[in-house]
Amino acid sequence: MNVSTLRVPKDGLMESFVYVDEVIEDSIIDAKYWGTDNFIGRRIDGYDRPLVVMSGDAANACAKVADILRGRGFLLKIFDAYRPQKAVNDFVRWAEDTGDICRKPIHYPEVDKRDFFKLGYVAKKSGHTRGSAVDLTVVDIKTRQELDMGTIFDFMGPRSHLDAKDLTELQKANRAILSEAMQSCGFETYAYEWWHFSLKNEPHPNEYFDFPIR
Repeated sequence: MNVSTLRVPKDGLMESFVYVDEVIEDSIIDAKYWGTDNFIGRRIDGYDRPLVVMSGDAANACAKVADILRGRGFLLKIFDAYRPQKAVNDFVRWAEDTGDICRKPIHYPEVDKRDFFKLGYVAKKSGHTRGSAVDLTVVDIKTRQELDMGTIFDFMGPRSHLDAKDLTELQKANRAILSEAMQSCGFETYAYEWWHFSLKNEPHPNEYFDFPIR
């Protein structure tokens, strides 16, 4: 469901940032870190509302992506974009608690949680906190079903990598639909996560923000 239909109060937004659903009205918002369907299994600090926020520049670029995909029969489904520093700190505290592995069977079945920092799955600084990185996928406009990308969002393992070897031809083609559209509109890929893209010419390259998502 597009979060704009929920009539959730919105406030505290920093200047030059926007709510994505107000820029791309038919985007499907699935704010993973507001709920429990994420690799930690609970709401993350800093996510006070089920909304997705990003810099205006990144949102406008995503709107161009949405235009391209809409013409091909697809919609964007967005999981996360701007991420408060307090959320990143929450990730770090969780990663240091090696006894909490309740989501391991779903999100990191083949990875030892003790290796999260070494493997780069959790870090003390995130490009998301600068406001121009986005995690998203593609949905069929008729069925509202996500395209098969080979893994779920935030699956931690080689199958999420761009060069994953065991994907079907359909899964490779589906990833290409998203990747090619994003790159054509000024985003760059991330080798280890098919869902993650960063705006090349981001407006806040050296700033890390901490305002909550409300």
